[in-house]
Order: sequence, then structure tokens, then C-alpha cells
Amino acid sequence: MKKILFLLTASAAIISCSKVKDGEYLITGTAKGIDNGKTIILQGIDPTTRMTVALDTVKVADGKFEIKGKVTEPAFHTLILQDANAPIPFILETGEIKIEIDKDSIQRTKVSGTYNNDEYVKFDEDLRKTQKSLIDFQKNNNAKMKQAQEAQDTATINGLMKQYMTIQTEVQENSKKKYLAYAEGHPKSYISALIIQSMINDPSADVKKAESLYNSLDESVKNTTPGKEIKTRLGQAKLPAVGASAAPVGSAK
Repeated sequence: MKKILFLLTASAAIISCSKVKDGEYLITGTAKGIDNGKTIILQGIDPTTRMTVALDTVKVADGKFEIKGKVTEPAFHTLILQDANAPIPFILETGEIKIEIDKDSIQRTKVSGTYNNDEYVKFDEDLRKTQKSLIDFQKNNNAKMKQAQEAQDTATINGLMKQYMTIQTEVQENSKKKYLAYAEGHPKSYISALIIQSMINDPSADVKKAESLYNSLDESVKNTTPGKEIKTRLGQAKLPAVGASAAPVGSAK
């Protein structure tokens, strides 16, 4: 009995330690080496205009910053650090989100703390590995391509372009496989909804496959804005084509 009471008490203590309630977010950031007073802006997308809007502004103090507020569903947002050369993308959602800004390379900033952000980081890293061959080819052949262009060496230019296109096609096919595999294996991930949404926006997409993936999504993901848009698009895809004639009344079935 004492053991049960201890476990219940411990569980209650863990829950009470959370700094946010359902529907709230808390971004705790570290910005080591960044001057005090530097501005950090939280940006999102206005659901009506689809335009970027500033949602909050804070200043770095002693290498730290904090942003908190309310959120209704997961969605991609960005942090804009004053004088930085790139935005910091992350998923704003309920929970405690940790962001460690790398002042020397914004691209190496670390985001963690919530399910969808952890999933996004892992998925992005996996995708980068798939695309590495294409990036490496570009780096290794930039100088050669520049020299060929200056010399108007069409044979070398065409040869490099052919190699590039071959690698690009392979990377695209492998990336598509990873997208599908991820959506199939992660029904609770916001990333899966974005993948399916991208699929149905492609005219050549397999609608039946997209519908199957959508049906397997967790209800919490179906209720996000992308989830609702997928449902609408799938419904539209099932409508008869414009101009299609209806079967005559009384015709044989």
C-alpha cells in the first residue's frame, strides 16, 4: 500500500513540475555569446492572409531568452535573431520547447523538448543524409563547371549536367520513399500530415495512397489545419469530373 501511495505521489510531483498547461507553450532558449539586448522575434503565419506576422518579441539577457503563450494546434513558426543570416524554424505546440542558438551557425541551432520538434529534427537529419550525394556533387564540381562555362566547353557542361540530373532523380526517388515510409510509421506526427498534404497537391499523386495514409492518422493530427485541408481535398477528388453526364433515369445498372 505504501509503495502504491509513493508511486502516486511521485507521479503527481512530476505532473506539477510542468511549467505549462494544455494549450500553452513555453520556449526556453539559450543564446551563449550573443550580446544582451539583441532582439528575437517569434513569427507565424496568419491563417486568413497566409502572410508572415510577428507574434512576440523578446530580448536576450545573460545568454538566455524566454517566450510563452497559448497555442491551439501544432504549426511551423520561426525565430528571427537580430543580425542573424537565417531564420530558426521549429514547430510551435503545447509543451516546453528548448532552443539552443548557435551564434556561429544558425543552421546548427538545436530544437528539442516536444514530440513534434524531436520528430522534425530526426526526420530532417535523415533526409539530409539522402540528399548528401547531390550536395557533394555540387561542391566537388562547382569549380569545374565555372571553368567550363568560361571556356564555353559545352561537352564538359553537358556531361556535368547529365551526371547532376541522374543523381538528382535518384535523390528525389529516395526522398519520396522516405516521406512515404515516415507517414506510414508515424500516425501521431504533425510531419505526416504535411507529407500527405504535399502528396495531394501533386497532380500525379496516388490519391488512394494519400487517403489510406490520412485514414491511419491519429485524430489529433486529423484535427490540425493541414489535416482538415487533406480531408477537404480528398472529398473534392471523389467528386464527378465537370461535364460528366449522369446515367439516364431507369437505365440498367
